[in-house]
Amino acid sequence: MLHLGLGSFHRAHQAVYLQRLIDAGDTRWSLSGANIRPDMADVIAALQAQGGRYTLETVSPAGEYRYEEIGAIREVLAWERSLGGVIARGAAPSTRIVSFTVTEAGYYLDDKGRLDLSFGDLAADVERARRGEGGETEGKGVTIYGAVCAILRARKTANAGPLTLLNCDNLRHNGDRFRAGLLEFIGLAGDADLLAWVNANTRCPNAMVDRITPRPPPELRARVKAATGRDDAAAITGESFIQWVIEDNFAAGRPDWGRVGVELVESVQPYEEAKIRILNATHSCIAWAGTLVGHGFIHEGTHDAAIRKMAFDYVTDDVIPCLSPSPIDLEAYRDVVLDRFGNPAIRDTNQRVAADGFSKIPGFIAPTVRERLAVGQPVESVAMLPALFLAFLQRWHKGALPYAYQDQGMDEAVAHAICDAADPVVALCSDAGLWGNIAGDSRLIDAVRRAGERVARFVQAAERKP
Repeated sequence: MLHLGLGSFHRAHQAVYLQRLIDAGDTRWSLSGANIRPDMADVIAALQAQGGRYTLETVSPAGEYRYEEIGAIREVLAWERSLGGVIARGAAPSTRIVSFTVTEAGYYLDDKGRLDLSFGDLAADVERARRGEGGETEGKGVTIYGAVCAILRARKTANAGPLTLLNCDNLRHNGDRFRAGLLEFIGLAGDADLLAWVNANTRCPNAMVDRITPRPPPELRARVKAATGRDDAAAITGESFIQWVIEDNFAAGRPDWGRVGVELVESVQPYEEAKIRILNATHSCIAWAGTLVGHGFIHEGTHDAAIRKMAFDYVTDDVIPCLSPSPIDLEAYRDVVLDRFGNPAIRDTNQRVAADGFSKIPGFIAPTVRERLAVGQPVESVAMLPALFLAFLQRWHKGALPYAYQDQGMDEAVAHAICDAADPVVALCSDAGLWGNIAGDSRLIDAVRRAGERVARFVQAAERKP
């Protein structure tokens, strides 16, 4: 398997499942890993120096620490502008799966699920792909589509056989949406032969992933050395909980993941809906609310009674009715999620979780609003989330956030215009990129306005506390 995106999540999740399989005696599969952008240079260098091995620290909600050395990544490819090593590895007949971890904004999709060529790096990748016919690889790979297109073109030329493209991220229907984006990208590049080959020789199963994996804190290296004796420059930390659900639709075989706890299913939809709407949206709710009242970490906000009630009510009042009936015990899942978020040892930052609000509202929050309104039900509890985000965005607009805010889906001019509008609530709720076909709905606007008043009282009450 070749994985694109050697960040902490992949190394705390997919690599761990493969390590478990290796530990169980099945050594038929291994991982090659690479980044398609020139980031994480220190981590990549450390992994290369350590032969791809690193330490995973996990912490349970009860405060139990465990340390595990992961050696499933057998090859770490250095970044190069041409992505030559990545393309060669992906085109090798021995490579059966190319997986990747992409943020919501990294799909470059508009509200209709089409590629948004207003993003300069995507448009540039399409142009490079147009010029790349005949095997030239120089300059490809700024986006996931450019990188995968280059791999597939080389694989077709080498007659290397079919391939599975496996998403490992939080986008709803991620395999279907990535496949649609990839096919559109290849079509825009004008390569009809490659398009036909990809249709016949690739699979893109939907998948759902879950494990809270914060950015490694500065003290982690010393903690790992004290516990294990290893001076590990690439150590990572995460919670003890882990989950992976995949539709069993592979083109060229797969590891025997079911042996080590992966759920291989016909449809991932009920699992991903529960995870995205209950876990991911609640995570953002706690991060935005916690930031507004001065908390730095997710666990602090989770233990704040007012914030916990916002999260609990959002799930109970609005999400569970939308997702019922379900094969999942949604009430129990809600409670497990809040317990996980309250784990003080994880020390997950509000800065990390609050990021990318302009991508998260349409995917995590708007579907619940849309479904509740469609059946004439109130949206008072879910409206708290966009109200919190608007208050958060207004702090950013004023330069008053306690940290740098990163949002790949945000057009800064649009964000400032929302905050500068005569009625910011109307401006936010009328943004079609955020809300799609319910943008401007008076019921949404009224609910977010009432929720904004509750947010203001919540912040004022926190400011009055000694």
